[in-house]
Amino acid sequence: MKHYLVTGGAGFIGANYVKYILKKHGDLKLIILDDLTYAGNLGTIKDDLKDPRVEFIKGNIVDPQIVNSIFEKHPIDFTVNFAAESHVDRSIENPQLFLQTNILGTQNLLETAKKFWTVGRDEKGYPIYREGVKYLQVSTDEVYGSLGETGFFTEKTPLDPRSPYSASKTSADLIVAAYSETYKLPVNITRCSNNYGPYHFPEKLIPLIIKNILEGKKLPVYGDGLNVRDWLYVEDHCKAIDLALLRGKAGEIYNVGGHNEMKNIDIVKLIIAEIRRLMAENPEYRKALKPSAPSVSDLSWINNELITFVKDRLGHDQRYAIDPSKITGELGWRPETKFADGIVKTIRWYLENQDWVDDVISGGYQKYYEQMYGNR
Repeated sequence: MKHYLVTGGAGFIGANYVKYILKKHGDLKLIILDDLTYAGNLGTIKDDLKDPRVEFIKGNIVDPQIVNSIFEKHPIDFTVNFAAESHVDRSIENPQLFLQTNILGTQNLLETAKKFWTVGRDEKGYPIYREGVKYLQVSTDEVYGSLGETGFFTEKTPLDPRSPYSASKTSADLIVAAYSETYKLPVNITRCSNNYGPYHFPEKLIPLIIKNILEGKKLPVYGDGLNVRDWLYVEDHCKAIDLALLRGKAGEIYNVGGHNEMKNIDIVKLIIAEIRRLMAENPEYRKALKPSAPSVSDLSWINNELITFVKDRLGHDQRYAIDPSKITGELGWRPETKFADGIVKTIRWYLENQDWVDDVISGGYQKYYEQMYGNR
């Protein structure tokens, strides 16, 4: 039986990963560590917590006592670190929080793993680790900076972060690489493109646009909306992480991309059209509309006139695009979900799970929303 420590397991990608490995692997013990900040919601994994293989611990990865206590109690084989402050806008408002969680928290996890996994020393003084252990850092393509109109990020692309968020994730990656080189700790780093799918906190582009349409609100789009992102369906990402953890060569970095480049403005227009189409074809979906929406029967108001362009984000990267050929060639992973299919699946999920959305949107989120978009 393998013992997993999954940090940030109540967040968007972490929760989807939890659900994926519980279905994929029968013989495991799963410890979820999450501080349940704004993007971590226990309701996201409430059904998973009923599984006797799962134990949840509330805590911060920066806290040495909490992380130590987990390793003391459980023979952890795999540490998969999703825990992070993750929104660029928030990092612009409060950079220090991102440095604390993303850098110091990562180092704390690495140091604890090194301590508990060490079973001896070789003739050169390097630690010898218990067989079969590994640490995996879930990172982002934002560590590479911004691309022009052509080209792709590869694992050899120089790191060039542009925001406090991406700088903190870059620093974390370098700390992970340092533990691999200096202490020979078995690690992998995965760097993914923009994820989308179920359980995405509604401050990110796709769930925010869905949420605002259902409330009859304007749809804020930064700048001219021409920024390009490569979109990856979250379950495809979870499969890639699972492969890298179980079959990836220790010390290697794997880029995980979806081959789905889209301009932000085109995504917004697509969501508008799909919501209107789905509600026209299935009136049951109109139940997701909020009382603030202009009309339930006449859907003509769901159109591109809802779009409003707002002041651009500081240091907004123009384009991200990932080349995932390394993970494809070495591990056989490929993105399985085309964006045209994934976005419909995602919209359907949100229309059918408004109770979850209502639960995660707290007063704190509303205050943050007004701070980010209210005066633009």
